[in-house]
Amino acid sequence: MATASTNECVVEIGEAAGVIWKILDESGPASVAQLVKSSEKSRDLVMQGLGWLAREDKIEIKEVRRSRMVSLR
Repeated sequence: MATASTNECVVEIGEAAGVIWKILDESGPASVAQLVKSSEKSRDLVMQGLGWLAREDKIEIKEVRRSRMVSLR
């Protein structure tokens, strides 16, 4: 079984963050489930990308009923 290096993982997460940012920029606020579907990335990778964007203070996450809505700041 092949394993990805740390650098490859960081690049993949950064690319996912870019895809998520583009989706939010073009379509506006979205739920995590919508981001997974629109990005065609795994839920884990979307969550890591959201963490990247949150750490850079690029997004806002709000609890709405039983889901989280994500929007750009």
